[in-house]
Amino acid sequence: MTVTPTPGALKKFRRTPWRFQQTVQRPQASDLDRFVSTIITAHGHIATATVTIDEVVFNTERMTALCPAGSTLTHDSSISAESAEEMHALLVAAFCDGPDFICIPSPKPFVFYADHDDWITFYANNKSNLNHIMEPLASHGYTLVENWQREL
Repeated sequence: MTVTPTPGALKKFRRTPWRFQQTVQRPQASDLDRFVSTIITAHGHIATATVTIDEVVFNTERMTALCPAGSTLTHDSSISAESAEEMHALLVAAFCDGPDFICIPSPKPFVFYADHDDWITFYANNKSNLNHIMEPLASHGYTLVENWQREL
């Protein structure tokens, strides 16, 4: 994994006019492996992902352990995972550590923003791409938050 400073990445994300969004409640820590696997396999072709930290609320011990020695994780730090295995480890660590962060997979059928209050909002520019992630999450029993919109 690589860590790079990405000033302006969060500002760009917030300015993007996402047409569709749906929020999911983060599951308990004991179910994060299955939750992350569901996200990664929902579209079947996600090759890499970048997590950009918005705010470090607690400590980032698990995330820091995945990064090169001497890496510092602060606002606008981005961590790039280059394989499904790295992506899985990074997302589990991020959900456990609880920073506010965005995740941008590649290719980008959807993106999501996770906050320390255990809310994960998925965004897409078409309903089909959003449904491709929401339907597997719902069918695995994860709680969809109805009638709520995240204002960035």
